[in-house]
Amino acid sequence: MNDAIHAQNSDEQDADDMARLASGHDPSLNALMDRHAERVFHYLLRSLRNESDAADLAQETFVKVYQNRARYDGRQKFSTWLYAIASNLVRTRYRWRVRHPQVSLNAENPETGTEFGDQFPDLVSTPSESLESSERSETVRRAIAALPDDVRLPLVLAEYEDKSHAEIAAILNCSVKAVENRICQARNRLRGALAPVLQCA
Repeated sequence: MNDAIHAQNSDEQDADDMARLASGHDPSLNALMDRHAERVFHYLLRSLRNESDAADLAQETFVKVYQNRARYDGRQKFSTWLYAIASNLVRTRYRWRVRHPQVSLNAENPETGTEFGDQFPDLVSTPSESLESSERSETVRRAIAALPDDVRLPLVLAEYEDKSHAEIAAILNCSVKAVENRICQARNRLRGALAPVLQCA
């Protein structure tokens, strides 16, 4: 019950802050960022598998919130609108990656000498199982990274962001059935990739 009340209060605060932002009160953007920036960054990092890209797009997401403040429909849940903006940026970055090389979480950070994924161990575990050993965790990390972009996004929204299928459909601008199919495909691919590891557990 407390979680539901908190969520409702947060939704109301979001709507109020967006109304103030649209009326010219720019500091309201800071309040929105305080509540949502960290989760948006983590969502982008899980989706893009690249720390620099995630940081850039997290910033760009809120720039677009500001730029489109007058177009926001107060009847819409702010977080759904926010994740739709972030997801559109992710898809644009996916298309860009087709033509450009990318740095994965398995790549080494030249500043620290460690792998990017090691800096965010909670972001690279499997959505449904907790795999303890580093060898198994590495297998899981690679399995998630290998998922096609179009199925990884709805899986991340469902498993990590705890979004309903209806909300994911609104975020990704597709049908609920499409969301269900993509999540099913992602889970089936993960099961296939992780079957040898799970059998040895």
